[in-house]
Amino acid sequence: MANFYTDNPDLKFHLTHPLMKKIVALKERNFADKDKFDYAPLDFEDAMDSYDKVLEIVGDICANIISPNAESVDAEGPVLTDNHVEYARGTQENLDALVKAGLMGITLPRQYEGLNFPIVPYTMAADIVSRADAGFVNIWGLQDCAETIHEFASDEQKDKYLPRISNGQTAAMDLTEPDAGSDLQAVQLKATYNEKEDQWYLNGVKRFITNGDGDISLVLARSEPGTSDGRGLSMFIYDKSSKAVKVRRIEHKLGIIGSPTCELVFKNAPVELVGERKLGLIKYVMALMNGARLGIAAQSIGIAEAAYREAREYAKERQQFGSAIIKFPAVYEMLSKMKARLDANRSLLYETSRFVDIYKAYTHNSKEGTLEKEERDEMKYYQKLADIYTPLVKGLASEMCNQVAYDSLQIHGGSGFMKDYPIERIYRDARITSIYEGTTQLQVVAAIRGVTTGGYLKQIRNYEVTEIKPELHTYRRILIGMTEEYEQAVNKVVQINDSEYTDFHARRMVEMAGNIIMGYLLVLDTDRDSKHWKSLEVFLKHARTENKSLSEFIQYSTVNDLGRFKHE
Repeated sequence: MANFYTDNPDLKFHLTHPLMKKIVALKERNFADKDKFDYAPLDFEDAMDSYDKVLEIVGDICANIISPNAESVDAEGPVLTDNHVEYARGTQENLDALVKAGLMGITLPRQYEGLNFPIVPYTMAADIVSRADAGFVNIWGLQDCAETIHEFASDEQKDKYLPRISNGQTAAMDLTEPDAGSDLQAVQLKATYNEKEDQWYLNGVKRFITNGDGDISLVLARSEPGTSDGRGLSMFIYDKSSKAVKVRRIEHKLGIIGSPTCELVFKNAPVELVGERKLGLIKYVMALMNGARLGIAAQSIGIAEAAYREAREYAKERQQFGSAIIKFPAVYEMLSKMKARLDANRSLLYETSRFVDIYKAYTHNSKEGTLEKEERDEMKYYQKLADIYTPLVKGLASEMCNQVAYDSLQIHGGSGFMKDYPIERIYRDARITSIYEGTTQLQVVAAIRGVTTGGYLKQIRNYEVTEIKPELHTYRRILIGMTEEYEQAVNKVVQINDSEYTDFHARRMVEMAGNIIMGYLLVLDTDRDSKHWKSLEVFLKHARTENKSLSEFIQYSTVNDLGRFKHE
């Protein structure tokens, strides 16, 4: 089967973005590791070659092991044996293959036996794995937890846990509970400190925990007696070798069946405090969730890639009325829109990943030495961008993923409703992306700050003045017009100065900003490579119409209209 990395030139295109030179220099600290580790790169070209070769290995494993296993894993699923999870046969094969290839701890420093890769190639690997099996990426991708340990844990904890993740042990983040889903301030899992033993213990229940029987878990628990909000929560590390947590059940789900979603019972489970007390939700979970949301955006892109390819191939082969259905306008228009939306959201994904890479690299480097003022300013600049782009890409990419999966199944017709075709599984897997790690509605709550503070508009202006080829100026003029329309809509909402009215229009304004940003990113992509021209044209035709509709809804609405939409 074709390699899932090399058969998609869009991936290599984004890997070689001009900003990667800065990212690599920061991540490698001017290649300081070359004298300590024989696998450390000597220079920028050597680093890029490493990313390319590793992604080719990922692509090969995905095409020849993970993808062929996807159907059997979906049918078999994990099972509960003696209160612990046993993966489906194919899931274990997948994990063994990636561990053997050294594809755990991808972003961790080499001192912890990691590859020290930036976020961009790691996100790309998640994109590829998700195309092969969206459920499996939830197990492999939880190595994200290692980033939180690396950022906030003590040196002793890093030395203890990070090499284990690099060598293949799995992770989990135990956050939600039966009465605390999106509202994590309501977490009640009790953390008790035994002074005599100098030991923390956890008691209670966690629910809807992805890969809940992982080897190393980050657990959010209430450490401060008498509290009821986020200020009473701390973060802890639980080691499965303690054998103090039982899996009470594995949830029966619509999709991502190979990924065990567990209900856990903690009974005097010994744990280690991460960082400082009371900062579990306020600081550590926020960082953990941002990484997870970027991961779900990558998962969404990978699922959409799989769905689009299934639709395109089926449309080429399916004959109706003496012709392949791909020749029918109703079908080829759907396919062109699917591809344009996919390309636009993928560009947004990797733009966000680059922002995260730069600010994270500066953050880690600042712990090893003092940053110059210019570097501190850059760190703050890219952190602000990462903070407003992360909920934007998670929200938009997951919604796009669901639409592409829906349209792909529609192109398959009745056949798509049968288990004979992969799209039936892909369609089910897609649905969760706009729900977990914060629903689309919650992403809008986070992203609206980029609208009301002018963060998106400021970055749009930066795209606007970027030098591009003369033949692309027409598209820029379209985007300038869309930006003026967006500004008018935002100004109207902000001037009314009613929080409920702002919340009511929040999604419309966020979607308008997202369409403009993705439009500019496609312009810049096309400036680098003309093969993106078709997606640019198709995307802008639809985005322009959508923004016009969203703008008119806002312009013709009043505060009094809110009552018409309320359900008492």
